[in-house]
Amino acid sequence: MTEWTFETIAERDSLTEGPAWDGSGLLYSHCAADLTMRWDPQTGESTVWREDTGGANGMVFDHHGRLFACEGKSRRIVEYVAGEPTRVIVDNFEGLPFNEPNDLAIDALGRIWFTDPNYGGRPLSLPSEQVYRADPQSNGGYTVVRVTQDMRRPNGILISPSGDRLFVADTPTGEKIHPRFVSYPINLDGSLGEQSTLHDFGWGRGIDGMCWDTDNNIVASAGSHHYGPGPMIYVFNTDGRVLETHPTPSDTPTNCQFGGPGNDELFITYGTGIVHRVTDSGLKGRPTL
Repeated sequence: MTEWTFETIAERDSLTEGPAWDGSGLLYSHCAADLTMRWDPQTGESTVWREDTGGANGMVFDHHGRLFACEGKSRRIVEYVAGEPTRVIVDNFEGLPFNEPNDLAIDALGRIWFTDPNYGGRPLSLPSEQVYRADPQSNGGYTVVRVTQDMRRPNGILISPSGDRLFVADTPTGEKIHPRFVSYPINLDGSLGEQSTLHDFGWGRGIDGMCWDTDNNIVASAGSHHYGPGPMIYVFNTDGRVLETHPTPSDTPTNCQFGGPGNDELFITYGTGIVHRVTDSGLKGRPTL
């Protein structure tokens, strides 16, 4: 297992999240500033790509190149198109606003699976913190389904390449609460089967965000200097076996995504505001564009 080289490509003054490669540059969320930034590898500079993003966190491109985001402060799932107003996809479940949408994944049917935790500390709008799915309709709108009842505080989320499994980071905070990495089978009707625990992080900080590599392994950001084994990038297989770990030089890694011309550069965001690029991981990501 090779030692990775972490290159700092951006440094904000607070939490960065939601890295998404747009084909020639990296978009990422500067959450507290309500900004989407874009890093240009040609200039090495980050510029403001979008303002007033409602505390946007997780972002993902679908296979058609559409960019979707979780606006945590605004409590909604949205679509961003450069130069156009924000399109609201969904902003409530059964008439109640979401708590704080955090991360999302899109399947081959265009369904948007997203987590709705409450890390911001506001009073709960919905009575528990669960996973939801926004299903596209023939009229261009979306309907919302709650797909879990047994999560404590869901965070990062992925859909298997075959579309038959859902992977979720269950990452509550507080003493004596074990964060877990869990999965569910996805039934043909879109409902979920029984939850399975893939990895228990003990007293450590669990997974925040994650992405796929081309070997169908899961690359995940987790850990902290405050407790547990420290901040690192994990590589899991889909049964939850830890294949690799790589300590990160900045604390509280929040999310990770592949990009670059060969989709073999790993970008990592952090609670510290840092954004890193790793070009020597030996891994390659599954393309979304």
